[in-house]
Amino acid sequence: MHVTIHHRINHLTKNDMKSKTISTYLRFLHLAKAIKEAPLMPSLEPLEEKILEIVANAHVLKARLSVKDLMNKSELGSPAMLHGRLQSMREKGWIALAPTEDARRKQLELTPASLHHFEKLSKLMSKAVKASER
Repeated sequence: MHVTIHHRINHLTKNDMKSKTISTYLRFLHLAKAIKEAPLMPSLEPLEEKILEIVANAHVLKARLSVKDLMNKSELGSPAMLHGRLQSMREKGWIALAPTEDARRKQLELTPASLHHFEKLSKLMSKAVKASER
């Protein structure tokens, strides 16, 4: 008899569902760790990862994010420290600065390499979810 995934999920107990969720997440972490251990791009410090997340969110929302906008986020630290992190991230190839209509303002953007990195992570997440459905 052919049993669909939907049918199997409906018959799982709450503990089974929690185990599946945890298993999926742990599998994703394992796969993501594998990417970090064999990186195609230089690694990021924790603050740089937070900045990358902010830039990526702006990219997904198709929102403009200038260096000044980032500097206004006081929870990230001082402007001098942020400038240093942005410079480091540019040198590592994670972000780029694009000109705006105001020559004094620069827009933060993801590079093609960082977009490729996010695409790989997305595929890993899909792979982890598919593996947990088996």
